[in-house]
Amino acid sequence: MALVTTTEMFKKAYEGGYAVGAFNVNNMEIVQAITEAADELRSPIILQCSAGARKYAKHSYLVHLVQAAIEETNIPIALHLDHGADFEICKQCIDGGFTSVMIDGSHLPYEENIELSKRVADYAHERGCVVEGELGTLAGIEDDVVVEAGHESYTQPEQVEDFVKRTGVDSLAIAIGTSHGAFKFKPGQKPQLRFDILDEVSKRLPGFPIVLHGASSVLPNYVDIINANGGAMKDAIGIPEDMLRQAARSAVCKINIDSDLRLGLTAGIREHMFAHPDHFDPRQYLTTGRAYCKEVVAHKIKTVLGSEGKA
Repeated sequence: MALVTTTEMFKKAYEGGYAVGAFNVNNMEIVQAITEAADELRSPIILQCSAGARKYAKHSYLVHLVQAAIEETNIPIALHLDHGADFEICKQCIDGGFTSVMIDGSHLPYEENIELSKRVADYAHERGCVVEGELGTLAGIEDDVVVEAGHESYTQPEQVEDFVKRTGVDSLAIAIGTSHGAFKFKPGQKPQLRFDILDEVSKRLPGFPIVLHGASSVLPNYVDIINANGGAMKDAIGIPEDMLRQAARSAVCKINIDSDLRLGLTAGIREHMFAHPDHFDPRQYLTTGRAYCKEVVAHKIKTVLGSEGKA
């Protein structure tokens, strides 16, 4: 099966009341963990690369890893650029084999965001690629995307119709209270998503696919493993999974998951290295890390996304 765009994925997800997982990839083990879990559970997936991933692993390595995953599986897979910072980065990915790109102009004034997003959408659509735009900003840190707590801004529902119409984007990332990173909230702070904003956006954009960024739940069992093996993540707090499942039943067709993958991989590596301090073969400790990462993906597909059996 060849790479696909997200167009048909999102149409089915919207109608079926589930979301497609957009999992960030950085290396071979993470790609294998995601695609093996999804293939076994017959779930469509999006493999997405951030600017940091492209800097770390290089564009061509990532594309060929995804191509290898396609050869090994029989599920719909889209390759997506996460948080494209400018037109040139999006152009490189569109020309370089990606089937979907995000142009993140959310930090720009509204009219400049529209201008940039439309430029990317026009270029992408001429080449069979789809585009995700963003309105509103999330707090937290993801690679080069840094927004200090207190400086995030919720999406304004009254802008979404105008933005989508004038840019031509195919999906829209909105800010309703999610946050990038594992340390999303202060200890004792209760995470809360603004479903009133999501509902209003859904009314204004009926049938249009909505995206949630910063949606890792910081699964406590993996945090506990990390802490038990020399880690210091006791204050890590994520988004409750029941809230994410509620969003997936609504207009949210794509949920981004990154931090939870890193936690699973790191938990496995730490556990293995503490149990076998004499091991130095990366195939040994990365095998454990990959297994835990695969567990995370399977859990998300079954519990949060609702995409099992939808491939």
